[in-house]
Amino acid sequence: MTVVADRQTLPSPASALVCRNCGAEYPLGPQHACFECFGPLEIGYDAAALARVSHEQIAAGPHSLWRYAGLLPVGQSAARVDSGTGMTPLIRADRLADELGFTAPVWVKDDSANPTHSFKDRVVSVAITAARELGFERIACASTGNLANSVAAHAARVGMPSIVFVPADLEPAKIIQTAVYGGTLIGVEGSYDDVNRLCSQLAEEDSFENTGFVNINVRPYYAEGSKTLGYEVAEQLGWRLPGQYVAPMASGSMLTKIHKAFKELVSSGLAPASSWKVYGAQSAGCAPIATAFTAGRDVVTPVKPTGIAKSLHIGNPADGPYALDAVRSTGGSIAEVTDDEVRDGIRLLARTAGVFAETAGGVTTAVLKKLVEQGAIDTSVETVLYNTGDGLKTIDAISAGALPTAVIPPTLRGMREAGLL
Repeated sequence: MTVVADRQTLPSPASALVCRNCGAEYPLGPQHACFECFGPLEIGYDAAALARVSHEQIAAGPHSLWRYAGLLPVGQSAARVDSGTGMTPLIRADRLADELGFTAPVWVKDDSANPTHSFKDRVVSVAITAARELGFERIACASTGNLANSVAAHAARVGMPSIVFVPADLEPAKIIQTAVYGGTLIGVEGSYDDVNRLCSQLAEEDSFENTGFVNINVRPYYAEGSKTLGYEVAEQLGWRLPGQYVAPMASGSMLTKIHKAFKELVSSGLAPASSWKVYGAQSAGCAPIATAFTAGRDVVTPVKPTGIAKSLHIGNPADGPYALDAVRSTGGSIAEVTDDEVRDGIRLLARTAGVFAETAGGVTTAVLKKLVEQGAIDTSVETVLYNTGDGLKTIDAISAGALPTAVIPPTLRGMREAGLL
């Protein structure tokens, strides 16, 4: 991971912080909530600045998410942190398509290929760059696991102190992968929502005034990193947009930012005008957005998470209403799947596409299968499935069923007796 110190400083296309509820605007800075209505803030852009970005400019950029710096709120200064995140494989999964009955291509965007093996490297690359530009001296987060891994790793490489808060019952692999980087790791007795509440309180403490919480006071910048999942798919498809995509939902932010990226690509002339549908995936153990969708509600009722898909365990999803809007406005759908279906989804993706996904990827694959079975998704339309993490992070979820086909002595007779010869 490098911090480039001799890059020419370019103007940022970001113009303001904009409330997603009432539209109030604020100067760019470490603020995440609207003073008028307490709604969440996101980055607003100068449309003319976005329109000046060209395919040639992007192609001339680094082989990482920072090739899209002209479309992001930070990264134009020497504070940019480039870990090589992004430009992950877009895998044509013909065997998966055939098994599910698709006549159009199905692609897997495999973000397990990022440096800490999840899509969180995207949001952290942008967030830690923003934190440095905003003058923060320490980086922090509340996390269900993957974000903790990424924050600790990025902080270690640039020599920035980190303090990471996670539920104490997190998967052991994610605890180890965070602790190994040597930052401060705090296990909290409670759910992610309890962890996030604590971090929101700490962000207001004087002793934390030098600390950038990537998903609290730096959140508007952090969330924009997910847009690169949309930019890359479009570039990898030859600067066109797929007809539909399926993404897992925890807070719901990633799904909405991919949708935002597609809209920006069309409005800036980087991709031709087209329509697409958005599909969301949740596990039955934590499905507040899916429940609201099925009930036809705009309000997302918080739940207490259970089940094996812990990276999606946000019982009170901040972006739930916006995810509902993205799905409904495009004519898409949302579904939930059980733990057994999640395990089957992990195996299905591995068996047909050669991609070993963590439980969130199992959720997404299983939901795609369910949508096909329900007739809720068009199998004649090109589809992208987002896998957001590596199966080695959640290996306990399927370890009971992942055993040798046979154990034999080192002889031909052993092969014969096992029915293998």
